Amino acid sequence: MSLKKQLEENIHELKDLPNFSSFSTSKKKKLKKLVEKHPMSITKYYSSLIDWNDPEDPLKKLVVPSLGELSVKGSYDTSGEKKSTVMPGLQHKYKQTALIIATNRCAVYCRFCFRKRMVGLSNKEVISRFEKAMEYIREHKEIKNILITGGDPLVLPTKVIENLLENLSGINHLDFVRFGTRIPVVMPERITKDSELLRLFEKYSRKDRRIYIVTHFNHPREITEKSIEAVDSLLKSGVIINNQTVLMKGVNDKPEILAELMNKLVKIGVSPYYVFQCRPVKRVKAHFQVPLKQGYEIIEKAKAKMSGHSKRFKYMMSHETGKIEILGIKNNEIYFKYHQARNPKNLGKFFKRKLTPTAGWLDDLDS
Repeated sequence: MSLKKQLEENIHELKDLPNFSSFSTSKKKKLKKLVEKHPMSITKYYSSLIDWNDPEDPLKKLVVPSLGELSVKGSYDTSGEKKSTVMPGLQHKYKQTALIIATNRCAVYCRFCFRKRMVGLSNKEVISRFEKAMEYIREHKEIKNILITGGDPLVLPTKVIENLLENLSGINHLDFVRFGTRIPVVMPERITKDSELLRLFEKYSRKDRRIYIVTHFNHPREITEKSIEAVDSLLKSGVIINNQTVLMKGVNDKPEILAELMNKLVKIGVSPYYVFQCRPVKRVKAHFQVPLKQGYEIIEKAKAKMSGHSKRFKYMMSHETGKIEILGIKNNEIYFKYHQARNPKNLGKFFKRKLTPTAGWLDDLDS
């Protein structure tokens, strides 16, 4: 079955949810309006992982619209992507890294998405002037790596992915190319049943310049025989795989769950990279964000249950001013360090804020 056909068979309408009949009339009306604003899309595979009889099922929370999304506290651009945009579809926030938004579509529309403003909706931020973007990257030799993201770039036709890799491979000052994707998690057959895609990765992930896949496993139940097979296929093609997780209320905010996730990832050959503080995105913040104090405590308790390889990740906040590592809490103060910074002068800078127990973001803290 073609990729296009598989995506067409996704669950897009509320009435097709296995537990739809249990919704009240009021809930159905509210969710209908919500889905018109932020679409729903769930692969058949991912739907099969959900316990539809459990109202608190964590995987269901990740992909099924809920009344918690009615809260509009927060922002649709929490990390200042608009300020970093060089041209539609190309961002350059940090000196060494450029970001290409290759599509506004995903195989599954995650309810915690920090690009809710565009995913499944507008293509205004998607790359359109491809040659101009390549020209910009060629001219800016300080750029050492490219992150191809979206949406999910692996929902694009394999030929489009090949065109991207072919063009980027000819830019000698690039050290590596990354793809940010949930495909191994939500649609593993896209990888395991597409030999052409794997051939592409094998061709362009060379011993002197690797392709990196940044996956997005958020719960240990997402690690299945099929997702392990997808990971194994990627590894055999010469790709290096890292994982980013978002710490989320009701999903993975228990130390034992987070520890199990990280330990299992290492077991299958995926390196934990970042655990992100959930961004204060509209229709996400109130529903998913865990306070920083609680988040730090969860992380530390989870690390006590992990091996050295499992706990190599950094607890991070992707803030408008940069990528900030959350280092620790002492004497009612919380300590941070700039891992990346929009202003290069802030790189490596340590700083602290007074700790407010309910604060979920840097902007919620007093200096």
